[in-house]
Amino acid sequence: MTFVLTGDIERAKPFCAGPLGLTYVAQDDFATVLDANGVTLCLTPMPGHTPSEHPVLGWKVAEITAAVTALANGGIQFERYTFLEQDELGIWTSPDGSTKVAFFKDPDGNSLSLTQ
Repeated sequence: MTFVLTGDIERAKPFCAGPLGLTYVAQDDFATVLDANGVTLCLTPMPGHTPSEHPVLGWKVAEITAAVTALANGGIQFERYTFLEQDELGIWTSPDGSTKVAFFKDPDGNSLSLTQ
C-alpha cells in the first residue's frame, strides 16, 4: 500500500484513472483508493499540500520507451533536468547502462517515475 498526497482530490482522480490507467476501488472521507496493478494506492487529500522535489511514486516497466511514448500520447509531459543527460523522450540512462528512468509530475506537482 502506498499514499500520495493531493491538494485537490477531484483533480487527482481523473489523472490516475485516465492517463495512468489505475482502477478506482473506493472512496471515503480519508482517501480515494485505486488499484495500481495489485498495489493499493491511496490518494489522500491534504489541504495546502506542497509537492516533494523527489519522486514519491514510481513504476518498474519492461520497456520504458514504449511506456513513455504511451503516456506522452495520453498527454503526460516528461520532465527535463539540466543535471541529467536524457534522450529525446526524456529518458535518462545510468552510466553503466543498466537502468533507464523517466520522470513526470502529477497535477499536484508530485514527481513520479518510470524505471526499466
